[in-house]
Amino acid sequence: MGKERLQKVLSQAGIGSRRKCEQYILDGRVSVNGQIVTSLPVIIDTENDSIRFDGDKIKITPENKVYLMMNKPKDVLCTTRDNHGRKTVLDLIPSGLVHERVFPVGRLDKESQGLLLLTNDGDLTKKMTHLRYGVEKVYLVEVNGHVDGTIVEPMLKGIWLSDGRARVSRVKIVRKGKKSILEITLREGKNRQVYRMLAKLGFSVSKLVRIRLGSLELKGVGVGRTRKLTSAEISGLKALISGKL
Repeated sequence: MGKERLQKVLSQAGIGSRRKCEQYILDGRVSVNGQIVTSLPVIIDTENDSIRFDGDKIKITPENKVYLMMNKPKDVLCTTRDNHGRKTVLDLIPSGLVHERVFPVGRLDKESQGLLLLTNDGDLTKKMTHLRYGVEKVYLVEVNGHVDGTIVEPMLKGIWLSDGRARVSRVKIVRKGKKSILEITLREGKNRQVYRMLAKLGFSVSKLVRIRLGSLELKGVGVGRTRKLTSAEISGLKALISGKL
């Protein structure tokens, strides 16, 4: 485990929530290597330090890694907390599905839908979101208006936005009509990139759904639902990122 925050280790040992464990520390109920600690933060060495709660030695156990796939609906925030009381993706996780605290890997805008990976695996999160690695993200995008092949070249070569040039890896026209559908693949991730690129080309997005993230495909989970990844899906993700960073 290495270095960890004291309240996290206490929580993993079943003492209570992280917030409660923080209060226990401030109340002087926790000692590290025989010394009472009453302030935060406290970083401990999980392999060598001895921790006691109310005098009883705490067994340090590795954190169980969990991996979830959510089919995020529209109008839900891709964050862990909102100060205005709006619904977040964590509110959609069924009670009892997991006991660990998980975080979204990357983000989907409030208006966007589809595949969202949530986990407590910090190493995997870092590698899945690192720009140097460029994990593929595939979206089905419904736009207002009739599109044709003239949009493909500028999207591949790059379109200048306020925060620099943005480009896509692939773009495929799935359907033409009053409501056209594109399949767009990204390896980068500027804020609202697809929306802004298409706006530069004169098109507004009416619906955006992420259908793939790396080796993960959106399947077996309805809109607003969450499920655990299969062992094969987890192995696929780890194989994808192994040795890259």
